[in-house]
Amino acid sequence: MIGTSLRRWLDSHHRADEPVANPRHIDYLRLIPFVTVHLACLLALVVGVSWVAAGVALGLYLVRMFGITAGYHRLFAHRAYTVPRWVAFALAFLGGTSAQRGALWWAAHHRHHHRHSDEAEDLHSPLQHGFWWSHLGWFLADGAYRSRLELVPDLAKRPELVWLDRYDVLPPALLAAACFALGWWLGPEWNTSGLQMLVWFSISTVVLAHATFSVNSVMHVWGRRPFPTSDTSRNNLLIALITLGEGWHNNHHQYQASVRQGFRWWQIDLSFYAVWAMSRVGLVQRMNPVPVRLRSGRVTPPADR
Repeated sequence: MIGTSLRRWLDSHHRADEPVANPRHIDYLRLIPFVTVHLACLLALVVGVSWVAAGVALGLYLVRMFGITAGYHRLFAHRAYTVPRWVAFALAFLGGTSAQRGALWWAAHHRHHHRHSDEAEDLHSPLQHGFWWSHLGWFLADGAYRSRLELVPDLAKRPELVWLDRYDVLPPALLAAACFALGWWLGPEWNTSGLQMLVWFSISTVVLAHATFSVNSVMHVWGRRPFPTSDTSRNNLLIALITLGEGWHNNHHQYQASVRQGFRWWQIDLSFYAVWAMSRVGLVQRMNPVPVRLRSGRVTPPADR
């Protein structure tokens, strides 16, 4: 069983010719790195914390969250704005350092989610499959393993994105090595070490992962529904703050093409603010706005589902 799983893991996850007998079957070989990075967080009880390690962990959380929200989500999945090709590659690499697979895999599954939100085909619907499966079970299953290039033909035309998607382990591995090297270089003079930096890199990665996963799970269970979408998507200020604006999920499902997900002026959307700042210096070429009819609040709120 392990040999079969290992061969499947080593094979390209772009292949479409291998049938999936049970899409909800979890391949436990894929659990090893996921569980390992969680267990590595416990080493913080041994190595302790320094302000350098904590600061790096927080910085990596924010920067990589931007790679997911502005890069993987709004740029690649929804084409909500356009950038030069080298900026797109940089955002794809940045998102890849989060250890949440490649941009093509991520965008393909997200587009599928929007086509079938909260329907039986939605792989991470808490309404259909339960909260914990929607939070973290779905992406460990055979049904979600392959990068569905047929859903992202626009992205699959770019060989640099295909390469990053194929070797998606490379960006987080390089970042982890850089953190270890930084801690080793700073050393006792900065009250840190390579191992300590690696542990806090793991903590940052785990917190980042569960914050991102919460959009699939929490945002279809708790929050307000100002727009009468056909699914259970909701808005939640707390999730919006920790995910740099992704918590305005009901807004997003009402109009997914907008670069801005906080439709009202008071709905904090840090990812949009950063993309807007990039547009001021020429790194972003075009941004899809929120339609006036949605910003004016003319849509009648539905009863909560």
